[in-house]
Amino acid sequence: MNRQALLPTIKKHEYMILPESVGWYGLAAEHDVYREADSLDNFSIHFVLSGTGFVEIDGKQYALEKGDAFLYYPQQEQRYYSSTEDPWSIRWIHFYGSTLHTFLSEIGFGRFTLWRLPHLAKLENTHEQLLQEAEQNSFLQLTQLSTLTYSFLSTFTTIAVPRESNSKQELDLRIQSLLPKMKVKAPDPFDLEYWAKETGVSTYYFCRLFKRVTQMTPMAFITLCRLQWSKQLLLEEKNLTIRDIAEKSGYPNPSYFNKLFLENERMTPTKYRQMYL
Repeated sequence: MNRQALLPTIKKHEYMILPESVGWYGLAAEHDVYREADSLDNFSIHFVLSGTGFVEIDGKQYALEKGDAFLYYPQQEQRYYSSTEDPWSIRWIHFYGSTLHTFLSEIGFGRFTLWRLPHLAKLENTHEQLLQEAEQNSFLQLTQLSTLTYSFLSTFTTIAVPRESNSKQELDLRIQSLLPKMKVKAPDPFDLEYWAKETGVSTYYFCRLFKRVTQMTPMAFITLCRLQWSKQLLLEEKNLTIRDIAEKSGYPNPSYFNKLFLENERMTPTKYRQMYL
């Protein structure tokens, strides 16, 4: 069974992103696409749920299977097709927006066409929500449509890793697997050497890998985790003083904690507690 929702391209709109079409092809042995360069003025993402297919880049053929994805920019030449012996099931979306080129390029998604999705189910879920919205309401609820499209793109850029090389992909996955543990241990004194050792690389290379995967430094990530922790304490532990919360969040110096909180949240911890309580 195939499903697809085709939507009009809205030239003037206030949204960062909108879909032009979204769909799902199941066991699509006849799925065979070629588009010349400069023929399509939108972005597209396809990801494989099962079976096998192929993408051709600069005359070279790449085999794709479950968990693989490919991203095209506007005006790119496109050549992809399903295996006839092992037809793929594939989900896809074509989308557009005036700021997307800059947004995707700045976070490193303009360098590669082929990607790997370690957490395929997350992307499939957000895609299904978008597809249902497009099927049921077409473009009649643009705010919801745009929100779900951005949710899909954000999920993709968060979980996708380049299929450049197995070693690079493995290192990226190591960084991603560390993030939940780093979040839990964020209030503890930050030990860069410890986390680099957990990844199996030098501290210098760890910082480079971390920035590539998360678009931030390790310390910036720890800071965000600590601030999130402190905000929970401010609202859930009403008997704790600001000094207590600063210490429990990893900041023995309450003055520095106040300064950092103000810089990031644009209000003091005390004001935050008063406002949301």
